[in-house]
Amino acid sequence: MSLPWHPIPGGLTAPAGFLAAGITAGLKASGNPDLSLLLAPAGAVCAGSFTTNRVRAACVDLCAERLAASGGRARAVLTNSGQANACTGDRGLIDSLRATQSTADLLGLAPEEVLICSTGVIGVPIPMDILLAGLDPLVAALSPEGGADAATAILTTDLIDKQIGLEADLGGRRVRLGGMAKGSGMIHPNMATMLGYLSCDAGVPAELWQAMVQRAVDRSFNAITVDGDTSTNDTYLAFTAGEPLNLEHFEELEAGLTAVSQHLARAIARDGEGATCLIEVQVEGAPDDAGARAMARTICGSSLVKCAIHGRDPNWGRIVAAAGRAGVPFDPEAVALWLGEHQLMAAGQPLVFDRPAASRYMAERAAGAYLNPDPLLGDTVAIRLVVGDGPGEGLAWGCDLSDQYVRINADYTT
Repeated sequence: MSLPWHPIPGGLTAPAGFLAAGITAGLKASGNPDLSLLLAPAGAVCAGSFTTNRVRAACVDLCAERLAASGGRARAVLTNSGQANACTGDRGLIDSLRATQSTADLLGLAPEEVLICSTGVIGVPIPMDILLAGLDPLVAALSPEGGADAATAILTTDLIDKQIGLEADLGGRRVRLGGMAKGSGMIHPNMATMLGYLSCDAGVPAELWQAMVQRAVDRSFNAITVDGDTSTNDTYLAFTAGEPLNLEHFEELEAGLTAVSQHLARAIARDGEGATCLIEVQVEGAPDDAGARAMARTICGSSLVKCAIHGRDPNWGRIVAAAGRAGVPFDPEAVALWLGEHQLMAAGQPLVFDRPAASRYMAERAAGAYLNPDPLLGDTVAIRLVVGDGPGEGLAWGCDLSDQYVRINADYTT
């Protein structure tokens, strides 16, 4: 299916009726923006996908519980940056409840309609006096042009903000999608510190919207890895509100939803801590799509593969070895492998290839990704693996592993 979607400015507030804001409240010692708010129109439906880590921040459980109790109804989400508020005992829930109650009072909403996300250092509670003092100016700053400020205010170790807007004509009607996300380290979502938000101005029943969002998550945020660590706070919240969309256009809407989610996920992988390039792995011929995605993400997550790509070393044995431990059955004698346009294997056998040219390919693509960090430009190191003639296909994204990653994380809190 050809996609009818095309990029537009505006990010999270590109869809009609959505307001957002981001301010510097003083939650972070750096003085960078650190408090954001998204407000959806009346009647909004919200779908959520959350970390499967057994150690979860209280805000994650609060969001999941409120969406389950309301049947997917929510109007707003508050995000604080600098403190994960995870592993903080009873205080974590108490502070999350206080923050959402105070936000709801200012917005004229029921507290159950307000969600909260936190990101930062695990074990550090929110300085509530600072957060509560920031709510008045935050609400006052809500604007249809506030998407960019909100996208900046959710960042932690990220080097760039991550946002996107898309528009399509569906049955003679303009429909818009917007999104923003943050994440750079602790990224290996299973639904890293990863937060993502999506907005849409088409009306969709809550149950169908949740199913669409979960499928999009499986093909985007659940298909990326930076370092193999799943966070305590991973959350993806997708809001939709507007005139009901005809059922015949739901497939096109889901394609747009997936495109937004994949753009944000790829941007997170590209912005991995210490990374110099984006890696895309495509697996074909697996028994099913889920198996293909699992194999692709195993390759992206291999430290040996990531190091080889960082060194521009076409050491293809590491790729097939990683595929072999993904837990997906395939015939090694059927394997074919490409690095960009360079074919390295056929029918399970190594081929003679131009190693210096393959190394240059990685260096040039990495340089392009560095100069153009927008993942839509396609400046990626591409790996294609065919493991048989099954119907399964899957994509995953990751990044290389540099010494800078170690330096960033060796003294993260010291």
